Amino acid sequence: MPSAPAGPATQPTKQAPAADRVYMHVKQAVLNRRYEGGTLLTEGELAQAVGVSRTPVREALLKLEMEGLLKLYPKKGALVLAVSAQEIADVVETRLLVEEFAVRRAVPASAALIERLEELLEEQKRRAEAGDLAEVAVTDRCFHAEIVRHAGNQILSRLYDQLRDRQLRMGVAVMQSQPDRIAKNITEHAEILDRIRAGDVEGAAHCVRQHLSWVKVLVRGEDR
Repeated sequence: MPSAPAGPATQPTKQAPAADRVYMHVKQAVLNRRYEGGTLLTEGELAQAVGVSRTPVREALLKLEMEGLLKLYPKKGALVLAVSAQEIADVVETRLLVEEFAVRRAVPASAALIERLEELLEEQKRRAEAGDLAEVAVTDRCFHAEIVRHAGNQILSRLYDQLRDRQLRMGVAVMQSQPDRIAKNITEHAEILDRIRAGDVEGAAHCVRQHLSWVKVLVRGEDR
């Protein structure tokens, strides 16, 4: 009997460029604090970890230095920069300006926004129960970013997106040092959502302001 025709050849999965793989490896490790502030990374170690030569490692580290995550030292390596109290304060001030304005513009909210916030809140609860701090930080940021996006100002949304990496890194850092903040964050997100759902502009703005103010308190070494 004639043999069955051969099936279509399996196409090999296209791999990302080497420099991009190094960039994502290091960036994710910095954001979720597997590489903490003060860690010295060497080209040789990173090349071995990702399975590439040193040339793409140098390219990736230069890009990360431009983003303010690393400081390069010739012939030594790259130092992961710690998050400073001043940087935290600057980010919080910017977030307050953007998010309080955005929530006022987003209320009264569309059904789509309310549904999306409910989904993100439930996702944050699931991630918290699983102890996945990196993903808790991601869903935390997405909750706020969704409100900003629904304010309808694209320039403001792009400005807010520029804070993404700093927000994620700070979020993981705070949760590691203040684990009780995870439950408090979820409670405060629920309060914001309740005010948005009720169409209470001033109440929603007040909840956002209170929610963000705790970061400044922690920077001063206090608790709220």
